[in-house]
Amino acid sequence: MDNHYIIIFDGVCNFCHGAVNFIIKRDYANQFVFAPMQSPAAQRLMAEYKLADAGCDSFILIKKGHCYLRTHAAIEVTKDLSGAWYLLSVFKVVPAVIRDYFYRLLASNRYKWFGKKDRCLMPDEKLDSKFLWSEASLYKL
Repeated sequence: MDNHYIIIFDGVCNFCHGAVNFIIKRDYANQFVFAPMQSPAAQRLMAEYKLADAGCDSFILIKKGHCYLRTHAAIEVTKDLSGAWYLLSVFKVVPAVIRDYFYRLLASNRYKWFGKKDRCLMPDEKLDSKFLWSEASLYKL
């Protein structure tokens, strides 16, 4: 799994789908894979990293054996995107309590502001390999 960075996201959230698509378009090194939080793969990873109480509003990154949550995860993701997105890592100087306050504000209103789907995102065949659905898919990494 060290060759891939796993993002666990809310699979029914429209804002989260937008974030996943944003990352996919800028992942030229093809390092990121995605697991909807509602999938068995994500549930297994969350149990393994003791994140069972993280909540469905958490954005989670597992990278090289380390787990990042909320704004820490978002900032860490920007480091590996193509283009100048790494410059957003400057927000690390803002205390996490402040960053996460705004994160939680967005997360608690995401369905109201952006809507939600009835079921998890189903990618087309071209992108299906970037998504982890079952526990078995974790062993293919």
